[in-house]
Amino acid sequence: MLVIIAGIERTSLVDWPEKICSTIFIAGCNFRCPFCHNSELVLPEKIENIEAMTENELLTALVERKRFIDGVCITGGEPLMSPDIVKLIHKMKDKGFAVKLDTNGSVPTLLKKIIDEKLVDYVAMDIKAPKERYGEATGINANTKLIEESIKILKESSIDHEFRTTVVKGLLAKEDIIAIGEWIKGAKAYYLQQFMSTEKTLSPEYHKKQSYTPEELGEMLDAVKKNFKKTGIRGV
Repeated sequence: MLVIIAGIERTSLVDWPEKICSTIFIAGCNFRCPFCHNSELVLPEKIENIEAMTENELLTALVERKRFIDGVCITGGEPLMSPDIVKLIHKMKDKGFAVKLDTNGSVPTLLKKIIDEKLVDYVAMDIKAPKERYGEATGINANTKLIEESIKILKESSIDHEFRTTVVKGLLAKEDIIAIGEWIKGAKAYYLQQFMSTEKTLSPEYHKKQSYTPEELGEMLDAVKKNFKKTGIRGV
């Protein structure tokens, strides 16, 4: 699968902790999370309508922004679906950019490769649900052994990283967050993200879902924060 560069947000203050970055959106994903808010990067029928950027267009845009940003965030979709992403990251590093990767953790071999080759400076991995409920949260028969391998790779690496969970009311409850907290216990950082419904959400039944309150998310975080060096809540 070729890397489909769906677009770029030239300046982001929220995609990389304590850094200003440009965010690159890569189309294509192997999950079908019903609460996904980037359905245009996931569903093949929508990806067909994307006017993709070329690598040269992207690199030119990044170089033009270089003195205004601290690095580049690569997100999706799932960027690691295509092995060619390694070549693209190489080109970014050759131009002197720090790189953050967002991933669902389903391609541990490629994740290990880019870490071993020192191609990324920060990795954010989504933990969709407790292991036993991964299929429900991802909309597919997800291979949790691959997810566990990626968790292990990150926890044992020296690279700066975080794990994060989008907390969807009606899908995940406090006991699920506690189970996740035990699963990835000892990781450097874990963040809860508030789910916000939009008309772009992949599954129509999630278009008008209610979100947990900041207080409810705070109670969930309090129940797991002992397991991590750093925790937080985003989107509230």
